[in-house]
Amino acid sequence: MGMTMSQKVLASHAGLSEVKPGQLIEADLDMVLGNDITSPVAIRELDKFKKKTVFDKDKIALVPDHFVPNKDIKSAENCACLRQFAKENKITNYFEVGQMGIEHALLPEKGLVTAGDLVIGADSHTCTYGALGAFSTGVGSTDMAAGMITGKAWFKVPSAIKVVLHGKCRKWVSGKDVILHLIGEIGVDGALYQSLEFTGDGVSSLTMDDRFTICNMAIEAGAKNGIFPVDDKTREYMAAHGKKTPHEYTADPDAGYTRTVTIDLDTLEPTVAFPHLPENTKTVSEAGDVKIDQVVIGSCTNGRYDDIKTAYEILKGRKVAEGLRVIIIPATQSVYLRAVKEGMIAAFIEAGAVVSTPTCGPCLGGYMGILAAHERCVSTTNRNFVGRMGDVTSEVYLASPAVAAASAITGKISQPSELGL
Repeated sequence: MGMTMSQKVLASHAGLSEVKPGQLIEADLDMVLGNDITSPVAIRELDKFKKKTVFDKDKIALVPDHFVPNKDIKSAENCACLRQFAKENKITNYFEVGQMGIEHALLPEKGLVTAGDLVIGADSHTCTYGALGAFSTGVGSTDMAAGMITGKAWFKVPSAIKVVLHGKCRKWVSGKDVILHLIGEIGVDGALYQSLEFTGDGVSSLTMDDRFTICNMAIEAGAKNGIFPVDDKTREYMAAHGKKTPHEYTADPDAGYTRTVTIDLDTLEPTVAFPHLPENTKTVSEAGDVKIDQVVIGSCTNGRYDDIKTAYEILKGRKVAEGLRVIIIPATQSVYLRAVKEGMIAAFIEAGAVVSTPTCGPCLGGYMGILAAHERCVSTTNRNFVGRMGDVTSEVYLASPAVAAASAITGKISQPSELGL
């Protein structure tokens, strides 16, 4: 039996001609990633290793993004730990305030990951880079520590689910709706320790930002990783951002899959995940009258240029609903600067929204938008667990930037068509 895309990446990095699902392998890493929450734990673990120096100063990325700019003394200490470690080890890819962005938007933008790479990161949404045809997955801080020292990691080769995409999304329907629909269909454990491998004629209609969003939330279906085949859009993106030589892998015609899921993009509607799981999905037309207190547009899931532009197209010339808080967070400084130059930030402020520098902030209940008891938030983030964004009685509704922006105008869960768009 042939191999899937993910299995081919793993085999190549393990120096093997083939691998099979369930097989344990040790593989060479192209990039090891950590942030201001997970990296200090990994750095402290290094005391347990005889070797004290990193395996390759160019293949480690340290991105303070969760509580940056620092919100309190503890977050400042964590960032100081990263800063000192990066200095001592001459880490090439350390991103200080002013250069940083939300890690999973920043690394592709900087050309630090590319097709065929094997990437681990001490953050569950490291699976984002599968949009480029890489095998990328989240690990614990101890595995990050081992990766930084040895340049290797152990993997159990995952089986795979084939997700066949047909057609093209209608206006105001995006990658966020695709992945929420998929999670709603298979459940939060539907792809447990499997690869979600996307294919079909519908792939070509998706933007790179759509693909990043879809792979980013593969973990919310329990997947080990998500991955897209490399096509002309991928190559164009890598040519614009790349610093490394890509290696393209395609699934064998006889590759084995545990199941096949087919999605007709033509018929998808704007979708929302209701509390308190990403699988609890409804279309906006099914949502009913759900009044909200806050809207957040940003995160590693939906803070890229396309996302901010979508919000701008809906919010420009309109006003945020009275009594509603709207927080917009461009994912990187580059996205922020482009939004400034194109007049988007002014339009957001005139509409009544606030704009933050890049940070994970409210996504994990950190800061910049914490919810009080019984408050409701429509958010373009990736998780809506109990207490995820604040008080345990608060509620988070996951949605696309289009739905979030439309909801910001009406004060309840809405879609752009309700505004005549």
